[in-house]
Amino acid sequence: MAFKRKFNTGEHSSITTIHARRYLTSLIASHVLRENLGALVNQQNRHYSAPVAGATPASKQKYVPTSGTYPKGFLASGIHVGVKPTNTQFPDLALLASETPCSGAAVFTKNKFQAAPVTVSRQVLERRSGEGVRAIVINAGCANAVTGKGGLDDASAMVRAVDACFNSSRPTSPTTPLKPSSDPSTTLVMSTGVIGQRLPISKILSAIPVAHSTLSSTHNNWLLAARAICTTDTFPKLLSRTFILPSSPGITYSLAGMTKGAGMIHPNMATLLGMLFTDAPIPAKTLQPLLTLAVDRSFNAISVDGDTSTNDTLAFLANSAAGGEPITSLSSEDGKALTEIVTSFAQQLSQLVIRDGEGATKFVRVRVVNSLSFADAQKIASTIARSPLVKTALYGKDANWGRILCAVGYTDGLSPGAVVPEKTSVSFVPTDGSDALKLLVRGEPEMVDEKRAAKILEGEDLEILVDLGGGEGGQGKDEANYWFCDFSHEYVTINGDYRT
Repeated sequence: MAFKRKFNTGEHSSITTIHARRYLTSLIASHVLRENLGALVNQQNRHYSAPVAGATPASKQKYVPTSGTYPKGFLASGIHVGVKPTNTQFPDLALLASETPCSGAAVFTKNKFQAAPVTVSRQVLERRSGEGVRAIVINAGCANAVTGKGGLDDASAMVRAVDACFNSSRPTSPTTPLKPSSDPSTTLVMSTGVIGQRLPISKILSAIPVAHSTLSSTHNNWLLAARAICTTDTFPKLLSRTFILPSSPGITYSLAGMTKGAGMIHPNMATLLGMLFTDAPIPAKTLQPLLTLAVDRSFNAISVDGDTSTNDTLAFLANSAAGGEPITSLSSEDGKALTEIVTSFAQQLSQLVIRDGEGATKFVRVRVVNSLSFADAQKIASTIARSPLVKTALYGKDANWGRILCAVGYTDGLSPGAVVPEKTSVSFVPTDGSDALKLLVRGEPEMVDEKRAAKILEGEDLEILVDLGGGEGGQGKDEANYWFCDFSHEYVTINGDYRT
């Protein structure tokens, strides 16, 4: 028999009131939840391009130069094209050019899927044997990578359009094939942005003469060019300096460089895009080995996320505009001095990429010392820098040195006897000059002061020191440095909606 209950009027009214209150409470809770979620989304929103003015984060302003000393004879410009449809105002096309022909050198990505501009720029340098290069044109917003023959045609068209600005007799039609070595181009091309999409080539070709007409040697123009190559960067990366060579104490030379990158950074040559310029007299046959050596100790020694881009290119132009005797050997007094200067400069420039790593809260230097070889030390440092467990521990301010040691232990390709557990030590080195915090000493764990460890990890900068104790035989004295950042929640947010 079904159970039926009779309610009097008072009971029914009371129950109705209770249900109404519960429903109202539910509505309010839902509204509050939506409001909180909306606020959370807004907090995680990141500006994907550094605007011309006013949007560089306050914490990054110190890395943006307010003036510079740029090499003689070089000009720069940065203009808005709208390569990416959502970009309605920020510069995204840069042109760097010399008033006179230059020596040129470049290093390129070793990713098997090499972007069209990488192929075209390599061809330009090969056809000219590194001499007579005049300009570099760069677009942001589209990588022109994995775009087939059409992508190669687009990259070649950009090259010809710039050439035409210096020589009106050159063709600019995208359908005109690149001329053979009897008439090689003088322009290198680079692209950065989303992979697998074609360039809006007509818009770019129409804008290149405008970029040429606005070329200037002013600091503002150099900064505009640096801004124009940004994608998820939060600030433009530009450096300049002067230097003197032993053989020419009366001549002051200048060196300038710009780079871009914040994610997909684990170069196997350089980082996404980078350019160096100098007015020193360096022939191509000297410039290429100089660049290669400097890159191995700078752009090839940084990592944000362990991904090697399809577009990695670092180019170096030297126009000899300041005069002096040509530097024909890196083993000469001038060559040795120049190698030290360029390597140090490239390190400073590449480290700006780590300072701007997507979602990064830490700037970390890992130094591996007393290694049997530089190659072994760099492989170990690279493995530590790529480890997601190391990177997340640093983000969480966790002194989990076991993860560092684990990365040392699984490093591939080391020479026999490179790592001897009983000789290996690991320390955190504070940047305030205080004593290192020893975590592992010759294979034996230390009693770690967790409070001091936490304080060290509160800072933005940190050094991890790995001492291999000379390896087997104890004779190792080589060392290598690597620079990287941590993994944060924001890194996932940024790369989860990169295309949208």
